[in-house]
Amino acid sequence: MNALLVLIPLSLALLVVALAAFFWAVDDGQFDDLDAPAFQPLEDEQAPLKRSEEAR
Repeated sequence: MNALLVLIPLSLALLVVALAAFFWAVDDGQFDDLDAPAFQPLEDEQAPLKRSEEAR
């Protein structure tokens, strides 16, 4: 019974952290485009180099 006094608040705290991380990811735009990353490995062309990478 004493274990429940520790485990219930711990599980609620983990739930709050998980929900905060989920809503942060949604606000940050992590779920905006779910289709394009799946096609990136299939592209034949290499991305153009930035100017700072060309100078190297």
